[in-house]
Amino acid sequence: MEEDPLKRIEREDTEKKAKNLKSVMTILIAVAAVLALALAYIWFQKSRLVNELKSEKSDLTQQMVSLQNDYANLSSDYDTINVQLDSSREEVAQLIDRIKKTNATNRVKIRQYERELGTLRSIMKNYIVQIDSLNTLNHKLTADAAAARKEAAESKKANKQLSQQVEHLSDKVAAGAVIKARGISVAAYNGSGRVTDRSSRVVRLLTSLSLVENDLAPKGPVRVYIRVKDPDGILLTNDVRTSFSYDGQMMVASASREVDYEGKEVDMSIYLNNIPDYNKGVYTVEVYTEQSLLGSAELMLR
Repeated sequence: MEEDPLKRIEREDTEKKAKNLKSVMTILIAVAAVLALALAYIWFQKSRLVNELKSEKSDLTQQMVSLQNDYANLSSDYDTINVQLDSSREEVAQLIDRIKKTNATNRVKIRQYERELGTLRSIMKNYIVQIDSLNTLNHKLTADAAAARKEAAESKKANKQLSQQVEHLSDKVAAGAVIKARGISVAAYNGSGRVTDRSSRVVRLLTSLSLVENDLAPKGPVRVYIRVKDPDGILLTNDVRTSFSYDGQMMVASASREVDYEGKEVDMSIYLNNIPDYNKGVYTVEVYTEQSLLGSAELMLR
């Protein structure tokens, strides 16, 4: 039986569409495959580049750490160079910190750090040259000084005994010129101005002493300082605390007083006021001038 023309046309049209769809699908699959290969290639290239950049960053970091160790091992006997070295060491430490915080793909920054590394290396070489030059000069000066000392020693040898005698006499005069004290004592007073040994009632301490007669001692104003320590050894001070120099050191005083000393015996007292509270136990007072420790005394509070 002959096929209906309309059905034949519809069938041919359906077959044609199916054929065209198959062709499109084939093309799309081919395009997708090509894109997948391209993306895989790009990803591979990017991964390789990132790995290379990471390797560069790691190598740069290792170089910086090595330079940091070189700076740490570099030292000199000259304060000016040591100050400069400390500054450069700080720069290296900061640069290492910045490198660690910078992404390896930031090539601009990595190149900048490489340039800074080169600069710091050059600076270190200059330090080495300076230190070597100064050491050479120092060795020469040391040799010259040794020769000068040898020559001077020969001259000093003849005068050594005389110098020792003069020094001995000077020490005797200096020791005799120091102001001394006697009769150092300390007492506690209550609010009524009466002596007390009850710690809960004490409002002030009074240190008494006499500067003894000494015609050799310097005449004029003399400031006497007291240092009062509680039973725990803690120095007592108030708002009018002062300090003084003794034996090359600065010391804090609990209180002080200035008197006019003309080589004759001087009786004096020094009050310590405005201490919040006192504890039971032994209190110690030390009495000073800026030239000497005059003595000490103790007070028991119950």
